[in-house]
Amino acid sequence: MTELWLTRIIPDLRSRQARRDLPSAVGMHHRVMQLFPDTEAEQARAVLGVLFRIEDGPQGPHILIQSQAQPDTTALPVGYGTIATKPLTPLLEGLRAGRPVRYRIAASAVRKPGKTTRALYNLKPVVPLSGTAADDWWIRQAHQSGLTIHTIHSTPLDAARGEHAQGKHRIHHARTRFDGTATITDPALLQSRLTEGIGRGKAYGCGLLTLAPA
Repeated sequence: MTELWLTRIIPDLRSRQARRDLPSAVGMHHRVMQLFPDTEAEQARAVLGVLFRIEDGPQGPHILIQSQAQPDTTALPVGYGTIATKPLTPLLEGLRAGRPVRYRIAASAVRKPGKTTRALYNLKPVVPLSGTAADDWWIRQAHQSGLTIHTIHSTPLDAARGEHAQGKHRIHHARTRFDGTATITDPALLQSRLTEGIGRGKAYGCGLLTLAPA
């Protein structure tokens, strides 16, 4: 069975470093990756199975991080915030066909029109989806992830934005949060998709699917 860890960071907003990281998808990506060992692999995030999501909670914003490697919690700057880590073994062992669950995911719902369609309607290579089109996108993704969706509540979120060093590469991923209820249909497929993440922008706060008993 794949080993997964879930880490929750509650940033202390008195920390200048925390305040700087939170608005930037690129800055948060770098901060999260500092919690894990260096690897020479080009796709270090994918190799370590690292996904994250920023949410608003009663104590302010908090960061959820899922990973296949246990994070080094001492790597955070002093005063950055409080941090707690737990294994997700009970969740993975509880994935059973027919089991009802509650889900949440902040995902980049998009479509990629073909060359002819782009030229005809003057579209970009990647078109963000919203409303019913975004819901339909999530239903398809969930079906391909071993879930049958029963209810959906979708909430548009601010896009994941940021710039890499020297401003040579800008990040922009439209995001929608999907919440609701579903039934597990394929536990093995679901575990795989939980581990890999869903959709685009997985390095920048998109694609982390979390589940809880319904």
